[in-house]
Amino acid sequence: MYPGYITDVEGIKVGHASSEEAMTGCTVVICEEGATGGVDVRGSAPGTRETDLFKAEKLVDRVHAVVMAGGSAFGLEAASGVMDYLEEKGVGFDVGVTRVPIVASAVIFDLLIGDHKIRPDKAMGYIAAKNASTEEKAQGCVGCGMGATVGKILGPESSMKSGLGSATVRAGDLVVSAMITVNSFGDIFEKDVQIAGVYDYNNNKLLSTESIMKDSTDKIQFANTNTTIGVVATNAILTKAEGNKVAQTAHNGLARAINPVHTAVDGDTIFVMGTNRVQADLNLVAMMGAEAVEKAVINAIGSSDSYRNIKSAREITEKVL
Repeated sequence: MYPGYITDVEGIKVGHASSEEAMTGCTVVICEEGATGGVDVRGSAPGTRETDLFKAEKLVDRVHAVVMAGGSAFGLEAASGVMDYLEEKGVGFDVGVTRVPIVASAVIFDLLIGDHKIRPDKAMGYIAAKNASTEEKAQGCVGCGMGATVGKILGPESSMKSGLGSATVRAGDLVVSAMITVNSFGDIFEKDVQIAGVYDYNNNKLLSTESIMKDSTDKIQFANTNTTIGVVATNAILTKAEGNKVAQTAHNGLARAINPVHTAVDGDTIFVMGTNRVQADLNLVAMMGAEAVEKAVINAIGSSDSYRNIKSAREITEKVL
């Protein structure tokens, strides 16, 4: 496991709400004072909320929370519960009669695991926000990571269990952290060694999505059941345009750890939250963001547990590595 958690960034809180019955949940990353935002969507099947606000030419320049949720598009409702909680706390833009929290969101498809009729909703989002703290450290099958799986080219019966991971990279006073929910179509690699993905349960061995795509196109199940989403948080001083650049570069971390990535059946999305406390070179922040993302992806795999007949990397390690 790589060290660190996104709450290493001062001013960042994290909260989770999960349903073990449904194998779904949501995770919220909160910056009550407001963070400079950025976003980059690379997959072709995203489910998102408020991404237009992150464009450099748009008026709003602060985001108060980012919600990652299961439930596919249904899970976008969880962000409304986070808004309710933050409004009660007096967090948001002052519009005279109230404060309006800016809450962005992205979702993963996890409806094929657990009970698809139970999804992250407004009540679950409220609970996640209420649970948020600067001390949170949970990874694996928690929050948005509850129903995450990887390696689904041959269908869910050949997939492996994944989850949510976080990691931190430091350079002097500069802190860059990532929190990623890994629900990818592709396989997961650490230093070019496959650690999770398509799994042959009959012969107890990992298979290669890339090889299957090249050699056995008739077996491919291109269902929109994937997406890797996450948040990069940093204490660096950023403009909104710079936040978007960090989000773009952060996807390099996904490309290092996931293959294939950014496919037509993924909705890969990364948000950025800058708390504006440390002056730092943009290129350094972006480079560290990619490193944190890569490590967070690997931590998501290494910290997840098996679920019923869906094995985790921890369960198969002795057999395949």
